[in-house]
Amino acid sequence: MADLESLLGRLLREFDRRKTRYALIGGFALGAHGAPRATRDLDFLVHNEDMPGVHEFLTGAGYRRVHHSDNVSQYDMGGPWGAIDFIHAFRPLALEMIARAVSKDSALIGLPLKVVRAEDLIGLKVQSLANNPSRRHKELADIESLLETRKDLDWTRIREFFVLFGLADAYAELEARFKHGR
Repeated sequence: MADLESLLGRLLREFDRRKTRYALIGGFALGAHGAPRATRDLDFLVHNEDMPGVHEFLTGAGYRRVHHSDNVSQYDMGGPWGAIDFIHAFRPLALEMIARAVSKDSALIGLPLKVVRAEDLIGLKVQSLANNPSRRHKELADIESLLETRKDLDWTRIREFFVLFGLADAYAELEARFKHGR
């Protein structure tokens, strides 16, 4: 499972078999929305109730869980594409993100892939920024990349995320530059 196609294909087939409620997030989700960024791990938002099945599959496939908390699980097998991170969805907003996820055709593996909407991906980036200010530059760069790439965004939803995490000033600046500044 060292190559990305094999890893992602096997995981998506298992998600389908187990009826796992999930959505791709992180760097690969940015790429799916037209704003590619170099990354070496896969990131998913997974319904908390489905995590035991994900754990069973991954450990059976040779992965080891290197971190686990109420909110996240991280698995690794080594190799260039071995790391997979999961955010456990149990709060209403995270569950809504999974429900709103869009199916995208993946030329890479020939299987449909559920990806969080661009606005929800921005929301996750805003949460990361609020939780860890040292990531400000990286998260804002990803947000700006999405804002530059996508012209069909729901700015009301984006504003709600910034307000929720106490970053209304940052939202106002981005709105002026990307929504009204076009």
